[in-house]
Amino acid sequence: MSDPRLPSDPGDFPAAFARAWASREGAEIAALFTEDADFVNVTGLWWHGRAAIAAPHDYALKSFFSETSLRIGRCEVRMLGPDHALVRARIHLKGQRTPDGGTADPRQTIFLFVLQRDVSGWRAVSAQNTEVSPGKETHLSEGGGHRAVDYRAE
Repeated sequence: MSDPRLPSDPGDFPAAFARAWASREGAEIAALFTEDADFVNVTGLWWHGRAAIAAPHDYALKSFFSETSLRIGRCEVRMLGPDHALVRARIHLKGQRTPDGGTADPRQTIFLFVLQRDVSGWRAVSAQNTEVSPGKETHLSEGGGHRAVDYRAE
């Protein structure tokens, strides 16, 4: 039995993720994942299982991400067999609230989704979100923090 939240084509998964994000419900995001899935966010937090994916998304979507929107950019699909796919998508986020209540600048990330097809549609078994730092090569850790740097410009 198909689930209307799940795409029938793996290339449509990022759009399904954006729709779940717009719902502002962590459970809607978690529904796109298998029960034993994992998710690594942009700061390296690593969540295991649907409930552990739902909870922090629910909190964020109801607080500092409450007025955000996602736009899907470049998307590539690599089939790993008839029922498994790797999907990479550039996602643009705007409307994030800053700690002092202002609005942060727009930013972009690259999501990597490992998908598995079941009778309901395509569902993620794993996801990783990587922050894009335009024009930078790596992060440099110093003084208790880190920043994106480009050694060619130093």
